[in-house]
Amino acid sequence: MSNESSPRPETPLPQDRELVLKVIPMPADTNGNGDIFGGWVMAQVDLAGAVLPARYVRGRMATVAVNQFIFKQPVRVGDILSFFSHVTRVGNTSITVQVEVFAERFSAQGQYVKVTEASLTYVAIDTEGKPRPIPKEGLNIPGLVG
Repeated sequence: MSNESSPRPETPLPQDRELVLKVIPMPADTNGNGDIFGGWVMAQVDLAGAVLPARYVRGRMATVAVNQFIFKQPVRVGDILSFFSHVTRVGNTSITVQVEVFAERFSAQGQYVKVTEASLTYVAIDTEGKPRPIPKEGLNIPGLVG
């Protein structure tokens, strides 16, 4: 039985973003309310957010900022989470990425609801952990303006 009082309209998945991760949260990932712990979701978003920058950084990188993080709906055990990402900015040493997370509810397969969205910034680092330039040759990021 669903805890939601009224069904939510189906949310279409983004067509202009890349699917970078799919994962199913388990009972060990829950908080005291029985929903998935926000910190677990944040860790998955950080992993998903690093996928696209890794293509351009060509080496080590680190998360330097979580610019925005919005929890829109709870995540439940058994949901199938789909993480979509796109690069929004490329600087000299850093790349900013937008990540959107959609849940396919266990009880409503084929229907999606956006549960989280976030903006994260990653910086290319050298062997000493210092920022280094992102190689610009061959840098072609679809949909990036500017």
